[in-house]
Amino acid sequence: MTALEFSYQVGTFSKFLKPFALRLTRDGDDANDLVQDTLVKAFTNREKYSDGTNLKAWLFTIMKNTFITQYQRMVRRNTFIDTTDNLHYINSSESIQLNGAERSFMNEDISLAMRNTEEMYRIPFLMYFEGFKYHEIAEELDLPIGTVKNRIHIARKTLKSHLSMYA
Repeated sequence: MTALEFSYQVGTFSKFLKPFALRLTRDGDDANDLVQDTLVKAFTNREKYSDGTNLKAWLFTIMKNTFITQYQRMVRRNTFIDTTDNLHYINSSESIQLNGAERSFMNEDISLAMRNTEEMYRIPFLMYFEGFKYHEIAEELDLPIGTVKNRIHIARKTLKSHLSMYA
């Protein structure tokens, strides 16, 4: 099909495009824009049209796809983004409801990690955790204060490695 024949046939079918465009857009100006975009795409992609196929259906498909693309762009553009100064409220903990399940899992993991820590490191760590001072732990366990500090440090590293999933 020559360019002149193609232009003539597109011109004859263009009168059917306006009602379809009105049905899609529900606005006269938007419908005119959609018809114009459809015709521009049809002329620029004339080589993609196969002779012998339904030109009217091809034009309607172009229009429908153009409308869908424009609608998706409009939705993305009109997506609400809160630009207020109180953005911290959106992520505040006041709006979060906790059911305790996460805490239960964490407590189980902590208990397991504590059981897997050697006793010589676990006891000074637990005493320190309960509020004892280094020198009180050293006196109670009859150890040098440097050894107490070292064992507590090793216990922390061990627990940290066992509980790395919570980092």
